[in-house]
Amino acid sequence: MATLSAGNVSAAVRRDWLVGYAMVAPVVLGALAFVVLPLGMVVWYSLHEWNVLANTFTFVGAENYGRMASDDGLADALLASLWFSIGLVVLNIVLALLLAVLLNQRLPGTTTFRTFFFSPVVVSLVAWTIVWSFLLQADGGINGFLAVLGVDGPNWLRHETTAMIAVIIVQVFKNVGLNMILFLAALQGVPEELQEAARLDGAGAWRRFRSITLPLISPTILLVSIITIVGSLEVFAQIDVLTGGGPGNSTTVLVYYLYQQAFRFNEFGYASAIAVLLFVIVLVLTLLQWQSRKRWVFHEV
Repeated sequence: MATLSAGNVSAAVRRDWLVGYAMVAPVVLGALAFVVLPLGMVVWYSLHEWNVLANTFTFVGAENYGRMASDDGLADALLASLWFSIGLVVLNIVLALLLAVLLNQRLPGTTTFRTFFFSPVVVSLVAWTIVWSFLLQADGGINGFLAVLGVDGPNWLRHETTAMIAVIIVQVFKNVGLNMILFLAALQGVPEELQEAARLDGAGAWRRFRSITLPLISPTILLVSIITIVGSLEVFAQIDVLTGGGPGNSTTVLVYYLYQQAFRFNEFGYASAIAVLLFVIVLVLTLLQWQSRKRWVFHEV
């Protein structure tokens, strides 16, 4: 009887294992097929000179990676990506947190206010960008509004500085609603007892926010910062629709430069090397943020 029971237990354990493997198999196979395999193929392509028009595929080793060191266009793209990422991350996170704090006050009209800022998140990215491209023209709606105030607005998309500012602002307004909702959920999870205790001890609003609220929502700040930084390095459609990388190369970010090398100049091998560089940059930044969490994220040790 004991042997039979052990056999039944063993069969049940094997059955549980099979069920578990069957549950995770779609995710694992999907990751292998759509993440690991394409990444491996990109690395393989980056070691070749691939000319689609001439139908040649020649192994060149690390030549494409060596070419990056002397590519002024790549340097400009990295600098543009840096400015875009800094502007987007700072404005997005600060504005999203400010809006979440205001919504958390439960003032009249907060539902309408929340809907107004979240609605761009669900709007088509291309449609959103096209509308803004008309608004930002020299005779568009933005300058029309400024003219009413007596201000002569620039041609936002035709000057290097204003073009980058315009692209950043369009992207901020597109996604700030999502981060706002994440921050709002975190703020509503802060225990009211801690706020009340600090208030009774004489702590002002800013001191309570700095010493209680910010530490308690720091895990959400980490999540939002990772999502926003990764998203800022993957921007493409906004650049393509609004500026086409111009004027000059002022808004040619890394992903758009990769696109130009692959689909305009047919340098697929070099474009693959740039894609590997982008992957490494995203991976390093994400790991740095993840490692730094132990110093400032609440509950992390």
